[in-house]
Amino acid sequence: MSANWRSDLNALSFQPQGHIGECFVHCRAFQTILGASSPPTPDQCRAAYAELREAFQHAAAEKILRAALTPEANFHLTSRDVLRTQLKSRI
Repeated sequence: MSANWRSDLNALSFQPQGHIGECFVHCRAFQTILGASSPPTPDQCRAAYAELREAFQHAAAEKILRAALTPEANFHLTSRDVLRTQLKSRI
């Protein structure tokens, strides 16, 4: 599954597995996820998504269930959503 940079939103978008709508992750969320002191570039965000794709997909699936989103709903993930998933996978 590919990810696209949306310069109009300053966010990366991807389609979660089994979902019709788009999921967005803003640049500032990537800054927190990466522990960066400044906002990452779009290429850095894409690289982080590629490296952590499974965590992003799991976080999206959890948010879809938790928020009872319809299949076509667009939504965003926060850094907390992604980091929570990463912590769960380490336990």
